[in-house]
Amino acid sequence: MNKITGNAVIVRTLFNNRYTVQYYQREYNWGRKQIEELIEDLTNEFFEFYKAGDTQRDVMRYGNYFLGPIILTNDNAIIDGQQRLSSMTLLLIYLNNLQKNSTYPKVNVDNLIYSEMYGQKTFCINVPERERCLEGLFDNGDYDITNETSESVINLYNRYKDIEEIFPDELKGEALPVFIEWLIDNIVFIEIRTDSEQDAHKVFVTMNDRGLRLTPTEMLKGYLLSEINDNSTRNKANDLWKERVLKLKEIEKDGDADFIKNWLRAQYAESIREGKRDAENKDFEIIGTTFHKWVRENKSIMQLNKSSDFERFILKDFNTFSDIYIRLKQYSSSFDKEYEYVFYNADRGFTLQYQIILASIAPGDTMDIINKKIKLVSCFIDQFIAVRVFNFKTVDYSSIRYTVFNITKKIRRKSIDELVSILKDYINGMEYTLEGIDGFYLNQFTRRYMLHILSRMTYYLEQNCGINSSFANYVNRQQKNPYDIEHIWADDYTQGNHQIDFATEEEFKDFRNKFGGLLILPKDKNRSLQDMEYTKKVVKYDSENLLTRTLNANCYSNNPSFLRFIQNTNLPFRPYAQFNKAELIERQKLYKEICKKIWSLDLLEEIANS
Repeated sequence: MNKITGNAVIVRTLFNNRYTVQYYQREYNWGRKQIEELIEDLTNEFFEFYKAGDTQRDVMRYGNYFLGPIILTNDNAIIDGQQRLSSMTLLLIYLNNLQKNSTYPKVNVDNLIYSEMYGQKTFCINVPERERCLEGLFDNGDYDITNETSESVINLYNRYKDIEEIFPDELKGEALPVFIEWLIDNIVFIEIRTDSEQDAHKVFVTMNDRGLRLTPTEMLKGYLLSEINDNSTRNKANDLWKERVLKLKEIEKDGDADFIKNWLRAQYAESIREGKRDAENKDFEIIGTTFHKWVRENKSIMQLNKSSDFERFILKDFNTFSDIYIRLKQYSSSFDKEYEYVFYNADRGFTLQYQIILASIAPGDTMDIINKKIKLVSCFIDQFIAVRVFNFKTVDYSSIRYTVFNITKKIRRKSIDELVSILKDYINGMEYTLEGIDGFYLNQFTRRYMLHILSRMTYYLEQNCGINSSFANYVNRQQKNPYDIEHIWADDYTQGNHQIDFATEEEFKDFRNKFGGLLILPKDKNRSLQDMEYTKKVVKYDSENLLTRTLNANCYSNNPSFLRFIQNTNLPFRPYAQFNKAELIERQKLYKEICKKIWSLDLLEEIANS
């Protein structure tokens, strides 16, 4: 090989350049999980240094964070590292967009995202097929992928939307410019450069193909099996372990490790790190990084004292809990009416549900009890999320990890009756209630949840009126013509009575985003109707989903199942020939009553008694 160089390089330097990706490795294929891990790692590291009141100058005393090696040729072709570099580009674009509406100091990152010549933007990773998508995301945070065929472009768009959902609220205020400054000056890569592409590939093979690195899962298995005395039992345990790990990895790349972390945290962790600088890692964090060591050091707490204990741990506990986890992941990705709440929680990106559900299970529970606990706890989680969201409170991992950990310990291995009591008391004891719906509206925070909420309402109505309905279809963003949020009012201050009802156009625009003024429609319908005045829209609404149709008088004639539903529930539905401020306020009250039925505490009792 010719000359090879390696240097530590920060984001500000690395991204102030333009790179190409060879055609044979051009796909960007990171999933939501990898984006979650990236943001979680960056956020946790940042808060190791940041304290309220810090400014951009304070970043000079912050520590660095290593994001791994990248391999480049001297003419800037990426041989290894394009997934991380592409993801960091998306994060920089998002942070730049976030700054547009921020009142805090702006950090200029434009030159780290693109360069411009003759009115043409060239992005950091220069792949022509990605340009229009990245330009759309940079300009307005959106891009239409309806007719997109490129896997990379679709993934880039979806991962940007994941960042919008995942990025923690506590970094969107005064901490934002400090975080951006830290990101571009303290995130370090090791840049390895070679003269030729051939040499770069040799370096890549050497780095990734030499030696056998045991994973924490493999090291844990080795330890557990070594403590089993009987050869035949050890072989049986080994076969079971291998079979389950294979299934877990089929679900997702690191499914085995993710399961073990959730399982150990749910059933055994007793402590969590305090939320202050230099605090010591506790059970929760250690399990997240080196669970194999944690088990060895805490075997007495886990009642692993003799050979029979280790046999039981694999052949019974591992067997039971891995089976439950695999089921939960299946319910998360494919709608199952019997376990619908698991799907609802997953749709909102609430990955902590697995830990909470697993905590409620006792190793000796029968299958009937396990199934009931899954339904009961997932329903509680759904209600917990709803109450927080309706009151503009985040459910981001970094914000509620302590809350979730305390819930985990509170419900650990409880009986059905105990669970119902604990979960109902918890919801009743929350600082906020569903009364927050009175002031609920669409904004940057609620946008990530609004489609879900409106889809739940639509699905609830249709199911109870005997109409074939699919919640999964309403929230599926990957289909050709996905559903979008529809404003009943067009964005036109001059229409209807708006100039009478509102003193200013700004007041009108704010009120237009109220919960009661929103629906869901297929994307093409949403676009075709968006400028239309209400009296014309409501005619078109008659052929859409039931929640939308309820605005039209035709919905109240020759529709016995819907009329019977109104009579049984006393929900104040009525049609509207005109839809002005007073009507929107009335509609908001209706939405509140629908939501109180969807997220009723009575459901917990119903599940327990079913």
